[in-house]
Amino acid sequence: MQEKRDVRSALAASFRELVLEKPVEKITIKEITDRTGVIRVTFYNHFQDKYEVLEWICRQELLLPARALLENRMETEAVTFLFTALANHREFYLHAAKLEGQNSFARILKEGIASLVEAYTQTYGREGSGKFAWLTPARSAGYIAQSLTYIILEWIADGMKEPPARMAQIYLYLSGWQQRTADGGKKE
Repeated sequence: MQEKRDVRSALAASFRELVLEKPVEKITIKEITDRTGVIRVTFYNHFQDKYEVLEWICRQELLLPARALLENRMETEAVTFLFTALANHREFYLHAAKLEGQNSFARILKEGIASLVEAYTQTYGREGSGKFAWLTPARSAGYIAQSLTYIILEWIADGMKEPPARMAQIYLYLSGWQQRTADGGKKE
């Protein structure tokens, strides 16, 4: 199992290097495998295509650590972590965010965040969600994912000039989380 993860990590590292050199759309599987020192069949034993590599990187670097924070009801820390992790790999995400279309970075990020938030909502519920039957965990998660993805993409497009902690504060302010947590510790 560790060997499979090591190969995935090596392929992802090669992909990451290539993203810094050229647009994702122009990267070939051959370039990834040549740089990794494996054959194409090895690539396809681990990933379907280069877009799945990008998804895997996002899941490993952004989503799984954020999930751990959410599982511990650390919502503010999860949002702060996302911005910090993006900033820690600034150049990669500046380039990856340019990928558009059905396999876009925006789609990967939005779907990943929606999945995290939906799992969180189903586990911990949302105060007041019983008032509105239409407001399902999936719709609530979609809304949060859409708004957080928008803020992240705007921040990236602006060159990530604002510090990650400040961007987290901005998002929490806009989403209302900051106010709810300041009003007696109630979190939705």
